[in-house]
Amino acid sequence: MPRRNRGDTSDGSRYHVTSEINRRTLELYQKEMKRLFITVIAEAKDKYAFTLWNFCIMDNHFHFLIQPAVGVSLSDIIKWIKMVYAIRWNNIHRIHGHLWGDRFWCRRIRDDADFLTVYKYIDENPLQAGLVTEAWLWEFGGLFHHQQGITLIVADAPGWVVAALPQHGTVPIPSPSH
Repeated sequence: MPRRNRGDTSDGSRYHVTSEINRRTLELYQKEMKRLFITVIAEAKDKYAFTLWNFCIMDNHFHFLIQPAVGVSLSDIIKWIKMVYAIRWNNIHRIHGHLWGDRFWCRRIRDDADFLTVYKYIDENPLQAGLVTEAWLWEFGGLFHHQQGITLIVADAPGWVVAALPQHGTVPIPSPSH
């Protein structure tokens, strides 16, 4: 079956993107591998002009709310991130072969209401998966990065998003006591 044409993804639109590890194995399970993925995203930001509004790195997939700059291809960005990460992952584990499953899935964000819905969905992904008791505790997501003031890959939440989702403001939530 031929690939579905994504259309023009270089017009400055916002997208919800997700991609899974091959066979849905838990190859992103280790924190070190998630940190490596964040490093690759940061390197991609040096190579390509895009805004990462929100993200979540799960054990076997990731979600981005991303906006390539006008003239920058979403496909080029995601392809580069997945390729570079796979090469590094394979080198660390001394194996060869595919890491990622099918091509990435993406959907253009229709409007601000849709943007907010996807923003919240990405925040709640680790909570829904039972990985944390509070969404802001997931250190591999935009909400945690906003709370901790980490600006390496995720953009500041727009003011209207903070008005709707105050937890995305810049005041850190204290770490839970263990």
